[in-house]
Amino acid sequence: MVSSLRHPQFFYTTAPQPCPYLPGQMERKVIADLNVPAADALHSRLSRVGFRRSHTLAYAPVCATCAACIPIRLPVARFTPDRTQKRTLRRNADLTATCTAPKATEEQYDLFTRYQSARHAEGDMADMNAEEYRGMIEDTTVQTMVVEFRDTTHQLLAVSLVDQLEDGLSAVYSFYEPAAPHRSLGSFAILALIRETERLGLPYLYLGYWVQKSRKMSYKSRYHPAEILSQGTWHTLDPDNPPPEERREPE
Repeated sequence: MVSSLRHPQFFYTTAPQPCPYLPGQMERKVIADLNVPAADALHSRLSRVGFRRSHTLAYAPVCATCAACIPIRLPVARFTPDRTQKRTLRRNADLTATCTAPKATEEQYDLFTRYQSARHAEGDMADMNAEEYRGMIEDTTVQTMVVEFRDTTHQLLAVSLVDQLEDGLSAVYSFYEPAAPHRSLGSFAILALIRETERLGLPYLYLGYWVQKSRKMSYKSRYHPAEILSQGTWHTLDPDNPPPEERREPE
């Protein structure tokens, strides 16, 4: 994966740590430094081979015995919403999306903490303080924007942190009002980003990793037709006949 890139000196591997998605597994990542000249071009190339961004780093899993994290993206021109997704769009037709610079606000952080407490209280991000949240939003060396979703009373209901790539948008992280479950705001944020990607004339919305056996990550296959990266090639995911979970032999 990494050997085709021209700057191997920017890559290093993390020590193993517990996997946040699959109990009993250990995760390990290869890290790339994006604080470099032509960071946007490097970021785009890395995204096409399965990397994700966090702050000024790009990362990809290189776990010793597991390959359950599969990169997934949506070819937006071919996307067709199902009945549930159409209802979600109608239910949130009153919301307005505004794209802004990656600037953290107190209003965003308040929503973020409510979301974490309600949905991911046991996760690593639940204890994130305001300064750490600011870093998540603002520490970037690539084209990044924040999309805010507000209702007619101007209440902030959802936020998406998004990177722009050469061939699409990358949904870095989204959070939303946990007290409005009837709106399905997580799904709506993805649907809105699909529309924005298409409006920009870009072919793909990158959604990170699909983990079939993880409740947190398996939902991404509900958007059809999705593409997954397997053995270096992007191909259409058949949700009725998903690929078998790949296993790696211990090093």
